[in-house]
Amino acid sequence: MSKPVPVEALSEADARRELARLATEIRLADAAYYKQDDPHLSDADYDRLRARNLEIEARFPHLKRSDSPSDRVGIEVSEAFSKVTHGVPMLSLDNAFSDEDVEEFVARIRRYLGLAADEELVITAEPKIDGLSLSLTYENGRLVRAATRGNGEVGEDVTANARTIDDIPGELAGDNWPDRIEIRGEVYMTGDAFEALNASQEAAGKKVFANPRNAAAGSLRQLDVAITRSRPLRFFAYAWGAVSAPFAETQTEAVAKLGEWGFVTNELFKPHKDTSGLIDAYKDFAERRAVLGYDIDGVVYKVNRLDWQERLGFVSRFPRWAIAHKFPAEKAVTTLETIEIQVGRTGTLTPVARLTPVTVGGVVVSNATLHNEDEIARLDVRPGDKVEIQRAGDVIPQVLGVVDPERADRSPPYQMPTECPECGSAAVRETDDTGEEDVRRRCTGGLTCPAQAVERLKHFVSRKALDIDGLGARQVELFHTKGVVAGPQDIFRLAQKIEQAGLKPLKEWEGFGETSASNLFASIDARRNPPFQRFLNGLGIRHVGETTSGVFARSFLSWPAFWDTVQKAAAGDEGAEADLLSIDGVGQTAVNSLKEFAAEPHNQEMLASLLEEVDVADAEAPSSESAVSGKTIVFTGTLEKMTRDEAKSRATALGAKVSGSVSKKTDIVVAGPGAGSKLKKAEELGIHVMTEDEWLEMAGV
Repeated sequence: MSKPVPVEALSEADARRELARLATEIRLADAAYYKQDDPHLSDADYDRLRARNLEIEARFPHLKRSDSPSDRVGIEVSEAFSKVTHGVPMLSLDNAFSDEDVEEFVARIRRYLGLAADEELVITAEPKIDGLSLSLTYENGRLVRAATRGNGEVGEDVTANARTIDDIPGELAGDNWPDRIEIRGEVYMTGDAFEALNASQEAAGKKVFANPRNAAAGSLRQLDVAITRSRPLRFFAYAWGAVSAPFAETQTEAVAKLGEWGFVTNELFKPHKDTSGLIDAYKDFAERRAVLGYDIDGVVYKVNRLDWQERLGFVSRFPRWAIAHKFPAEKAVTTLETIEIQVGRTGTLTPVARLTPVTVGGVVVSNATLHNEDEIARLDVRPGDKVEIQRAGDVIPQVLGVVDPERADRSPPYQMPTECPECGSAAVRETDDTGEEDVRRRCTGGLTCPAQAVERLKHFVSRKALDIDGLGARQVELFHTKGVVAGPQDIFRLAQKIEQAGLKPLKEWEGFGETSASNLFASIDARRNPPFQRFLNGLGIRHVGETTSGVFARSFLSWPAFWDTVQKAAAGDEGAEADLLSIDGVGQTAVNSLKEFAAEPHNQEMLASLLEEVDVADAEAPSSESAVSGKTIVFTGTLEKMTRDEAKSRATALGAKVSGSVSKKTDIVVAGPGAGSKLKKAEELGIHVMTEDEWLEMAGV
């Protein structure tokens, strides 16, 4: 990527274009960071954008845009949450990047206050926590509201979620607090808790977070309070907003009061009497950074006297009395020795850079994530390259780029494997209903892949699948570790597999007895005739969960009829694929997943073995003897007396099959005003077309 043109070399036209570009980039970065909790820029890159924007505005003040990022804090709140107006705006902090910047900050304060050279100026230093800012309003000592920063003026109401965090007291301790006060601080997650959360997210096939800050923000901003409660969130208190009465004279005294009232405050917070003390604190925090257990991205300095803070006031979106001394991005150069592929428990293939060990920020790094094949192509990294790496969020090292791309003896461009390295099954990039390709490549082996087997087997025996009593997660892990259950078919051959492995009978295993072993075998045998919907759901095919499995079961009734259609579609039969897609509630993504599963030889072998052990029960045909029972109906145009969903539900209840497209297999088309191509095709095929009123009469509505 080419270096940006120096600001002093920009023409006025160039400056105008550059300000427009920066406004867009910063707006997108803010949305990713504040709203989606998934930033695509490092803090250092983001700070560079903002610094360049300010520098251009300083040189060309008349070009400053009405939507200038320099006037904005955060981003507009999500419509998913109620809005809360802050009693005092939650502003951002100006940044310092060097010792000279800190010296100028102190000198600027002295000039503004008119302090003599020998007059004492105490400034506090505390770690800048890399988390999500939160404001807590207490009335008469009770928590009444919690709000995110939002755009600085208006935040999101997350009161119910905040109440689940142990570090946030529901009632203030002591009795010397103001009647009304906004306590402010940072919600964060420790490194250990973050790693444990990502492991559980990966196991459940859910989104994994890039760093603890994203995890904390995403966990707090949940619409389901139960999810927030399950996440290990922490809170440091360090500031306040609107208060009904003064409660301290200095920052130091105020922070001590916060601790007395029941909040956790940072033990590293300390006042200093000169600039050298602040810089020493910065160096000390930088050295401690790797072992604190939580992420910090700099140090915050604040004038200690609160009356001086009030005199200093604010400029633009920053307070004059505080500044953030940011840590530089922790980077190093090393050699990328090889690229290895790790297969996650949900089948995602993740490329990992194996590096010549190098120390970055006090930590020895030998591995770094490459995320996916698109990222590898973007970076054009190849084994043997010298690469620059950075510790992102103090947790996940990442490769930033190649240092020696012009080297003559570079290896060929890296090609992502199209077969799973664990099981040899096809590894594919899925395409969604819009035709967009997923950035992740996944193994299609599912239950046959060793990397996925345990989690897939747990799903197979779970309550919403085969629901085998007595065979839970612990037993699945035990049998898999012992080598007696590698696939679902082995569950129904458990006694035989144990004997073949030369192990003692199950009744003699630790934790089992004759009764429990007998009960387990009986539970397994009781599931040899699983219902269609449960069996399909149990296979764990991506995008074919409980609901979609039920749709297929009601449409095909018998497993052989359904799987024959899927196999034909996988073999390229367009008619079979059209039959699947014509089912209301079924999209291209689910059909693609079925085709990929059915086309994989390992899955074919597993399914054949499994069907030797079980006989899938037909779904129950609708008992209704209505005039439309068993018929396929398509609704098109505008329905005026009931919603489309109501009409579909009524048709299903009467035993009909609802399709989204017209074909030779369609029996009835219900056409309302505005019916177009579907009506035309029905007329061409001679299919019975009726009005909404005729349909309602037939349906008995």
